[in-house]
Amino acid sequence: MQVQNNTVLACVDGSGLMPAVCDYAAWIAQRVDAPLTLLHSIDHHPETAATLDLSGNIGVDSRDQLLHDIVALELEQSKLKLQQGKLIMQAARQRVAQAGIAKPDLHQRHGSLVESLIELEAHLRVLVIGVRGKVHENQPDKLGAKLESIIRSLHKPILVVNEAFKAPERIMLAYDGSKAADKAVDMVVSSPLYRGLLCHLVCVSQDDHGGVLLEKAANKLKQVSGIKLISQKLSGNPEQALCDYQSQFDIDLTVMGAFSHTRIHDLLLGSFTVKMLSQSHKPLLLLR
Repeated sequence: MQVQNNTVLACVDGSGLMPAVCDYAAWIAQRVDAPLTLLHSIDHHPETAATLDLSGNIGVDSRDQLLHDIVALELEQSKLKLQQGKLIMQAARQRVAQAGIAKPDLHQRHGSLVESLIELEAHLRVLVIGVRGKVHENQPDKLGAKLESIIRSLHKPILVVNEAFKAPERIMLAYDGSKAADKAVDMVVSSPLYRGLLCHLVCVSQDDHGGVLLEKAANKLKQVSGIKLISQKLSGNPEQALCDYQSQFDIDLTVMGAFSHTRIHDLLLGSFTVKMLSQSHKPLLLLR
């Protein structure tokens, strides 16, 4: 099935966060009047046969029988994954129907989720995904194995969900003067998603330059009707200051730029985006 243009795409995988992913995707689709697509990716791993060394001292007949058994096992596993995928899609469809989306598009693909999303990027308006999938769902200190690659690979807004759905009333726009942060401001200015919400515009800075940046962004946001604005300059460790502010003012959703530095910089000094994903207890809407 062809994915519609300008769609809100929800990645569903049967994990504990899937209901929240469906709920947030439905909320966005309704607010911006966009189609909603549910995507389930079936990633087959044929590495079992590939990594076995069958060149030892077992007989030819034994090797042939072993290869036959491996192929049969992989075929059975593929059938089970297909059946599981159908059940996941059915549950996701029922969930968004409860939220008011009667006929979402269903899209099931085989292969890598990252590759699938790159292929579909041109059709996306927003991607909604859980902060961790089924593999790590019982490990709250872990991020999804493919999450960082997905965020780095796409240049569309990505909502990372980490808790049960709550219709946002208060958002925090973290501004640092970067291109991604300017993109976030422009998105808040132009999108109907944020109309009627209270926007906390915050900048973490150790000097007066933060005030200049804050004023620049605030002047843009003040021109938009339907957005209530609070500006606040913060100091201290950036991710800690932002997470503390989230808790203090009961922020429902944080909007921020992502991965503005190179991989080498992040490797040496650590990634601010990854730290926010790990420490924040509220959904993050990321832009690159």
